[in-house]
Amino acid sequence: MLAGLAALVVLVALVGGVPYALLVFVGPPLDPELLKLDLLSQVGPSTIMAVLVLLVWLAWFQLFACVLVEVYAGVRRVGMPARVPLSGGTQALANKLVSAVLLLFTAGAMVVPLVKLAPTPAAPPVTAVAYSAPIVEQTLDTHKTKKVYVVQPPHGRHHESLWEIAEKCLGDGRRYHEIYRLNQAMEQPDGTRLRMADLIRPGWVLNMPDDARNVHVVPAEQPRTQTLREHPGRAHVDQDAKSDHAERKTPKKAEAKHRQPEQQDSVKTDQQPAIQESQGDLLDYLTPASLAAAGLLLVLARRRREQLWRRVFGRRIVRPRDDAARAEVALRLGGDAPGARILDIGLRLLGAQLAAQNRTPPTVYGAHLSARTLDLWIHPSDDDPPEPWMTQDGGQVWRLPAHEGRLLEEQPGGAPYPGLVSIGTDASGRVLIDLEAAQGLINVRGPQTTAALAAISVELATNRWSDRMRITLVGFGEELTAIAPDRIRAVGGLAEVLPELEATAAPRREVLTGRITGSPRDAHYLLSSVAPTQEEARRLALLARKDTAGYVVAGDIPHATWTLEIGDDGRARIAELGFDVDAQLLPRRHYKALIDLFRTAGRLDGETIPEPEPLEGLHPPAVEIRILGPIEVAGLGPLEEGRLALATELLVYLATHPGGVHPAVLGGVLWPRGVQAMVRDATIARVAEWLGPDHLLTDEAGRLRLGPEVRTDWALFRELVRRSHGDPTARAVLLEKALGLVRGPLLTGRQPGRYAWLAADDLEYDVAAGVADAAHQLCEIRLTHGQPDAAVAAIRAALLLATDDEGLWRDLLRATHATEDTVRLRAVVEGLTRRAASHPYGGGMAPETEALIEELLPTWRIHVVRESSA
Repeated sequence: MLAGLAALVVLVALVGGVPYALLVFVGPPLDPELLKLDLLSQVGPSTIMAVLVLLVWLAWFQLFACVLVEVYAGVRRVGMPARVPLSGGTQALANKLVSAVLLLFTAGAMVVPLVKLAPTPAAPPVTAVAYSAPIVEQTLDTHKTKKVYVVQPPHGRHHESLWEIAEKCLGDGRRYHEIYRLNQAMEQPDGTRLRMADLIRPGWVLNMPDDARNVHVVPAEQPRTQTLREHPGRAHVDQDAKSDHAERKTPKKAEAKHRQPEQQDSVKTDQQPAIQESQGDLLDYLTPASLAAAGLLLVLARRRREQLWRRVFGRRIVRPRDDAARAEVALRLGGDAPGARILDIGLRLLGAQLAAQNRTPPTVYGAHLSARTLDLWIHPSDDDPPEPWMTQDGGQVWRLPAHEGRLLEEQPGGAPYPGLVSIGTDASGRVLIDLEAAQGLINVRGPQTTAALAAISVELATNRWSDRMRITLVGFGEELTAIAPDRIRAVGGLAEVLPELEATAAPRREVLTGRITGSPRDAHYLLSSVAPTQEEARRLALLARKDTAGYVVAGDIPHATWTLEIGDDGRARIAELGFDVDAQLLPRRHYKALIDLFRTAGRLDGETIPEPEPLEGLHPPAVEIRILGPIEVAGLGPLEEGRLALATELLVYLATHPGGVHPAVLGGVLWPRGVQAMVRDATIARVAEWLGPDHLLTDEAGRLRLGPEVRTDWALFRELVRRSHGDPTARAVLLEKALGLVRGPLLTGRQPGRYAWLAADDLEYDVAAGVADAAHQLCEIRLTHGQPDAAVAAIRAALLLATDDEGLWRDLLRATHATEDTVRLRAVVEGLTRRAASHPYGGGMAPETEALIEELLPTWRIHVVRESSA
């Protein structure tokens, strides 16, 4: 509060005092001296003074604009404030002052009830109604009671949120923050604590404000576990109430419900899988691990590419299911590829610039990555970082602004700090430590030690800001070799690896210099969930002090340089560095889900592509949803820009699931982190209005589906391919029409964070395989009829979408060879070689492709070597 009061005084002085002083002692912004026509010919002291006054006024106007922007962002909670041009330092100052003042008012709102002097009048008898529980009437002394709410199990895929609870119990969803403040960090019956306002769990007992209704009134000192035992709530009671309400509102649907119970059962089984906390639980841990998620997705994409190398005609690659599929959804939601890129390119650029100046890289003991900056905490202080890095806090921090980092090009230099790894998050971003910077043992302790070690090892093994690396896991993690077999090995005890580590130790300065000058050694990190013996601890401590490596060891280690304490509250603390963050953890279930995901990506057997349902006709639909390329919706009027992306995604999901989707399931798909029922229903109603009458239908089971006059280009593609199988004379024409629908990669232009449901859906897998197979068939037909140019055109059409299907590239090589144009064939080979070498998911090409090139163009390697030498 003192800091807030000081900030308020400074803010008032700057915003109000400065212009007042200028007007009283100096004058208005534009002095009459500056308005003279012969200004340039008669420059004197008065003119210079007038210009200086104008500059001071402009600086004040800039500050005032920054304050307005920051106040708007803080009050409206719009997220990151808009950037005021040419106001980096000024806006940073305004941000700090406004944030402190807003925190002052927040604190004041919490303190005011505590300082009221008037006694609280006796409250009348209270009728307490537990949500989805029987009505309970209690008359209690308010000084000895409290109001609580029991979070209910999910209905389908709908989970309760603080907003919804505030709407129901306080009459205004915007009051959710009051509930959050009353329960923040308090232990719940399951042993966890409320850390994020959007993450609550069934069975939690929430303290409620005094004016709450539809709640329980219990003794003030009653433990939460006892409250849960006495008032567990029954979800089926609430469900029955909702059903009764629905029957009163729509009697026809209710009658159908009672006529067809077996159909209702099928809806519950097929459309509302019993995940309970499954999806939310996986999102809790995997989505916040944004850098690890980005690395895992990159490695996963490489595996999928290798799967496609060996895909068999008529089959799609195996897709993940159950927890593995939900884990990929969470990774897609959380993956911060731009942040990982800035960290990678920024560090490599830093190393290259220091090498050019013959400087040894500084010790970086920690880093902070936010949406605005990448900060490196260095020792000792150095106020001379190479551009575009800048210095902060007297040279203790080197900062790379995010807008500068996004403009950096890929860097060929080595990775100077491969040991940087996330330990958790604070209010504004991710906190990383460099395992090598401890120059000694890092001791990890607490009840979730193995979960912390697993999270560290996964990020180390998949990050993009490292090059050559070895990770030794002791006592855990043998299955992690499924994710990164080239980086990870697992052993049973420290005695197995200590002699090797002692024999290969290398001085720190030598290793750091080698990394940025082109002669790097493998980085090595040892993570042990097994506590060492006294002698092993002594040997490890001596080794860690002289070796450039990272040693993270569980147990109570007396020789540790840093201690990473993982508390019961899920916080990670390193007292020696002053770090206290929400820990990045990988519990057993999430760990297993990731392993299953990568094992699925290693399967080469494939799955049968299901046959499509026939279309009634090929006439143009009233509304066409185009997904075989850039997303387009043809046949509808405009929709306001802010709602278009969500409405389009809803249409895409419904259009690709013609059997119908229950609204509860649709809510879980489009809002995987949870959504209020009224928000979901309002969105559906808006889309129905956008589509017009008879295009969005509801069946007797309550499932939504699109009418027959709404169709996707993918449905038309499948129908043309299906008809080609039954008509040999028109097969080529039908396949050519189908491939003519392909305009680019599937759903091009989708916004980041949207369409994460594709990870748990057949669509991506079916489309890629279907387009590639159609092109292969047409290519074979054209080559059989002596039409190699038409065969080449068919394959190139499919490559717009199925770019990573190596079978298509082999078809292109064969078709181009059939044209008997060697120059053209060489151009295809060179393009394929360049693409394979620079592919974002990893270089190289399938062995079968290399063998085919050797057969069709035996001299290709000679030309590749010459080009590389040049």
